Amino acid sequence: MPTSKFKSSPLPLNLKMMKLRNQFNSLVAFLFGLLIFLAASFRLQNGNWKAINNAITSRKENKGDCDFFSGRWVYDDMEYPLYNERQCRFMSDQSACMKFGRSDLVYQKWRWQPDGCNLPRFNGKKLLEKLRGKRMVFVGDSLNRNQWISMVCLLDTSTHGSNNTMETHKNLMSFKIKDYNASVDFYWSPLLVESNSDHPVLHRVPDRIVRAHSIEKHAKHWTDADILVFNTYLWWRRRNMKILWGSFEEDGGVYKEIESLRGYELAIKAWSDWLEFHINHTRTELFFMSMSPTHSLGDEWGTDSGHNCYNETLPILRDGYWGEGSDPRYMHVVETTIQDLKQKGVNVKFLNITQLSEYRKDAHPSIYRKQWDPLTEESLKDPSSYADCIHWCLPGVPDIWNQILYANIFP
Repeated sequence: MPTSKFKSSPLPLNLKMMKLRNQFNSLVAFLFGLLIFLAASFRLQNGNWKAINNAITSRKENKGDCDFFSGRWVYDDMEYPLYNERQCRFMSDQSACMKFGRSDLVYQKWRWQPDGCNLPRFNGKKLLEKLRGKRMVFVGDSLNRNQWISMVCLLDTSTHGSNNTMETHKNLMSFKIKDYNASVDFYWSPLLVESNSDHPVLHRVPDRIVRAHSIEKHAKHWTDADILVFNTYLWWRRRNMKILWGSFEEDGGVYKEIESLRGYELAIKAWSDWLEFHINHTRTELFFMSMSPTHSLGDEWGTDSGHNCYNETLPILRDGYWGEGSDPRYMHVVETTIQDLKQKGVNVKFLNITQLSEYRKDAHPSIYRKQWDPLTEESLKDPSSYADCIHWCLPGVPDIWNQILYANIFP
């Protein structure tokens, strides 16, 4: 691993500015609250109890309907990170950035602050009580696995239980919390439907093929779950996809190359059909995570062309920043499908974590992760050439995803 000296950045000044901005926002909130209090006092003096009651009810409704996905990142070195990387016994080498040499740990200390409300703090023991005797499964690609590892760390560090174990069988990885007779699993299915990329290790295939109408091979392993958390996007991010009508095991199948977005629509349709006819709608809670952004093109956030997340140490501060790697058309497919399912009595909560994650160019592993393939001398001279700007360091951004998931499990 090459030694890397982080580029000099105006970190203290930026943090001071952010703290000043937070103090200003707090002052505004205080003045607004004072205004409400004075108005309420005036109305009380005039006997207008009904108006005050309606205002209180409205405030409660606004809190319950809070948009967790709109807000800003706030530097918080008092309460974050939510756990210590070294204390998570099941940390993945793909996310253990500190273990692999990252010395700048500011990326761990950012809190997501929604507009108009607060994100509930994650309570691992409360979630485990809900999961007692039950099964929670994350289904999808390596970003979903990233979130699953985050959940494992959050739960394992909150129980401190030596009875917690990890088991792996083919595509299924299962975190067992024996004191609660519960499991939190991850099932590798990067395109949700059957594909030639389904092997949990040997899935780097240049010619990607999917059976867009076939999901049973995977779904039979997670249909009985009590909570299901899905994602799929990254593996569809190419111009065209080859679709197979037939079987991988038998000859005679028909192959057709179509636009990836159209293939995605077919796969999401197969997924929704399975949920409609095979899931216990009164028992199983369903969630779909929106796309996780990448930060591979520095010119998108105002740095040199060809630069990526390597050596980035601060979030993007521009409100509404959106990188070209996140295609909203795919998000629309899922949202439309979920609306159709709702009309059929199937409730899937769509958790839109894309925008909040777009700001975090600083939070990827970059070069600070296990390298699965030996690095060449040429690569070592240019660390940005092998920087991982797709996945996320832990503790980090996926912990916030799980806080949002937690808030939706306990609305």
